[in-house]
Amino acid sequence: MKLKEGIPRHAQISQWLRKQIEEGDFNPDEKLPSENELAKKFDVSRVTIRRALQTLESESMIYRCQGLGSFVSDNRTPHNLVQLTDFNEDMAKAGLKASSKVKKISTEDAPEWLLEFLEIEEGTKVMRIDRLRLGDGEPVAFDSTWLPILYGQLLDEEKLQESTIYKQLEENYDIPIVRGSYRITAELADEELSGHLKVTEGAPLLVIDRISFTIGNKPVYYQKRYYRSDKVLYEMTLERDNDSGSSDMPLKEFLPIFKS
Repeated sequence: MKLKEGIPRHAQISQWLRKQIEEGDFNPDEKLPSENELAKKFDVSRVTIRRALQTLESESMIYRCQGLGSFVSDNRTPHNLVQLTDFNEDMAKAGLKASSKVKKISTEDAPEWLLEFLEIEEGTKVMRIDRLRLGDGEPVAFDSTWLPILYGQLLDEEKLQESTIYKQLEENYDIPIVRGSYRITAELADEELSGHLKVTEGAPLLVIDRISFTIGNKPVYYQKRYYRSDKVLYEMTLERDNDSGSSDMPLKEFLPIFKS
């Protein structure tokens, strides 16, 4: 390709690459030619190529891995889990319309394993809510949530189709969720989950257990969410504090990335 005069070279190169990606000449997650290869192809400096790639990265068309090169994005949009968010907020940041289907609401004796997490006594009744979570109408996750009756009785079942537990408690009853404790594991989809999530039985699922707390470090609910592994992954960013001289690398970003 011969570059035109009067138009910034990096803009022409980014436009050419953008067209190649949009027309399917590069597949999602496929590595692009190296900076050296592109520099030779267009007879420009690596600095110009780097500016072109930065443009595409800012548009989320590509992502770059240190030491590996640049790769075509697959329409997944990252957002920040370091900040405490609910499902609808996560979906909105990913550019997806969130909705839920309530599959079950029941009152039951709290299982023994739950007592410690919710700080309740044996024999305490809890409310269980099972929901299928959708992004643009497609199954993304399935979760089960357990709440003490004190909180569960405040929820509007019909509104749970579009709203969240987080939002209902905070906006309607001034019960803010101020902290969340997470554990991430993996499981294989059983017959029930595979039916809900439209995946094959035995498909890998990303599982997130979460305890949500209100003011006073009081647990409000325990939730187990099963994500389709083809719909979400997590990326972690660590940042070294060179000023302090410490080798510790505190967590800067912890990003769930959803594929539309």
